[in-house]
Amino acid sequence: MHLRFIISFVSAAVIVLAGFAQDTSQLTVDHLVSKNIEAKGGADALHALQSLRLSGKMLVQQGQVQRAYLQTKKRPADVRTEETLQGMTQVVAYDGKEGWKISPFQGRKDPERLSADDLKPLAERAEIDGPLVDWKAKGSTVEYLGTEEVDGTLAHKLKVVRKNGDVSFVYLDPDHFLEIRILTQRMRHGAYEEVETDLGDYEKTAGVFVPTSIESGRKGDPDKNKVIIDKVEANVPVDDAIFHFPVASK
Repeated sequence: MHLRFIISFVSAAVIVLAGFAQDTSQLTVDHLVSKNIEAKGGADALHALQSLRLSGKMLVQQGQVQRAYLQTKKRPADVRTEETLQGMTQVVAYDGKEGWKISPFQGRKDPERLSADDLKPLAERAEIDGPLVDWKAKGSTVEYLGTEEVDGTLAHKLKVVRKNGDVSFVYLDPDHFLEIRILTQRMRHGAYEEVETDLGDYEKTAGVFVPTSIESGRKGDPDKNKVIIDKVEANVPVDDAIFHFPVASK
């Protein structure tokens, strides 16, 4: 009887392990992307989200300085970010083709066009859905690299190689399958850079979950910029002119 019990116990353990291995093998790119889309609210809700306005505050210099923050996104690839402090507003905008900025904090009050390298992060910032949704249509390739610890969480890690050659490592929470970190590697102005962005405090608007805590900066830099979103507005009317390079009035 004792021997039979041991054999039965071992057989059950083998079955459990086999089942676990089978579950692990099912964690393909398509499976994880599907779970990510579902977690965000589903494909229909995501595609119905045509514009997004995020307002709140940005903390810089380790939180010692606080700027008012406003970011507006509109499909297919428009984004405008404004940071205001003491009556001055810094603007960075992209209309899907060209980008520009106004940098009053650096003493520049006139709009300046951005270089091709500076457009790379703006194109990513303009994505309403993130890098995984519709990745094939975007011309990206995606590879599942297993799990890796992110601040104590064993997250799913996917490697996204974009059409322009930039590489983003996307980390998904194992329970909710939402992005908790994106690490992007690129060449910019002839130098290699790694930008790390941590995402959290997701809130639901128009059926879609949007991160309202965004901390971003160079990997390893203790002084990263932190954005805290107080208000999320979906499908707001947006004038396309705010994304285009300003034309001086005659």
